[in-house]
Amino acid sequence: MVDFTRVTRSGRWVRAISGAGALAIALALAGCSSNGGTSVGSYGFPQVTQDDKATITVWVDSDRSSAVDAFKKANPDVKLDVVTYDGSANGSNSFRTKVQLFDRAGNGWPDVVFSTQNNDAAWASQKSNGKQAFAAVLNSGLVPKTTLDDFTQGSLNPCTVEGKVYCLRNDLSQVVLWYNKTLLDKFGYSVPATWEEYQAIGEKVAKEHPGYIVGAVGDSFASEIYFWSGKCQANDITGPKTVTVNTDSTECKRVASMLDILVKNGTVPNVSVFTPEFVKKYSDKVLLMPGPAWYAGAIFNNPQSLNVPKGQLGVAAPLPWQGDTPVTGNVGGGTWFISSHSKNLKAAEKFAEFVTTADDYQVNVAPGYPAYAPAADKWIKKQESSGYYATDLQALVKAGPAIWSGWGSGVFSQEAIWAKTITPGIADGKSLVDLLPEWETAIKNQAQVNGYTVK
Repeated sequence: MVDFTRVTRSGRWVRAISGAGALAIALALAGCSSNGGTSVGSYGFPQVTQDDKATITVWVDSDRSSAVDAFKKANPDVKLDVVTYDGSANGSNSFRTKVQLFDRAGNGWPDVVFSTQNNDAAWASQKSNGKQAFAAVLNSGLVPKTTLDDFTQGSLNPCTVEGKVYCLRNDLSQVVLWYNKTLLDKFGYSVPATWEEYQAIGEKVAKEHPGYIVGAVGDSFASEIYFWSGKCQANDITGPKTVTVNTDSTECKRVASMLDILVKNGTVPNVSVFTPEFVKKYSDKVLLMPGPAWYAGAIFNNPQSLNVPKGQLGVAAPLPWQGDTPVTGNVGGGTWFISSHSKNLKAAEKFAEFVTTADDYQVNVAPGYPAYAPAADKWIKKQESSGYYATDLQALVKAGPAIWSGWGSGVFSQEAIWAKTITPGIADGKSLVDLLPEWETAIKNQAQVNGYTVK
């Protein structure tokens, strides 16, 4: 069984061990790479003169060190310089900032980069300071089509800009419904099949079992759990620099109305699941919890968090609204980029393909649900064989391709907007329905600051 005790959110919650010293090391190591002469190669972007024996520089966060170890073991002939950085965790934007420095210098780019963010393709696919885009185009022959086709349906959407794929997804963070089967059976409740039934259980719990909860909205990614899964068109990226923002829809209002009721009655608290307060108040009190795939290890099967005993945790497929088709949101999931400036694209591609598809890492070592479908199938079987879960994990498989495409990955951070606009509003006792116009204005303003045309 994968050691879930060290699982963190690959999208944001990682151990950042970089600092001024690490930055200096990163710049020095990456600086060994030279742009050299360029020519438009067969992959559809300008390429420097290639050297199949050149050392490649790889940037990873500390949680991806095991991916590097697995690659080294399987490919001892490939020379690597490995630099550990924060992975742009928690919106640090360090990946983009460092690339901008190299763009100005005209050299120094790393060959492969892991990022915890899903919106990096939005900028990495574009020219910067007159320089060619950092990210190499992957679907014009660099990565085999057969490999790309085997990624879970829709998983490469955050990597795709105007039909070109610029990164490979490491893992998915599809939203499912986690639940405590032991508690549900004890209270005589059935697993909800719709959001309406979910709300009804929340209202019953408040009256019959006060203190127990069915969710939480205290984290900056709450919008991705509830509003993305509810088809709220708050973040519909329709082009490299266009976005549609409409929180005045029925889809947005029904989610907000439901949360208003459950926040007010205490069954969906405005508390972050990563705080000591949450663990202290809600250990043994979580009945239901909509949340991403990585909640299994980061929240439930974690001695430092809820530490749910073996045989109690179940998982159900994403909830639909009555009469609607079920879709889900996505909360994180890492990405791998190959630099268009690399002078050893062959080795860079070999590394990126290995760490996203090979069983040696994605099945045997990786803590998160693999984006590469063949690896995901094997990963699921391995987790199920552990005997920890009260149900099978097929809900994760169903949710993988059900991520709603009407919520995109722009340069600006939806999570930062939510944390600044909505979280304090809820804390002040404001209604989410009343906050929707303020949220829409904040999204539009931030999008425009980043050069987006808002529709």
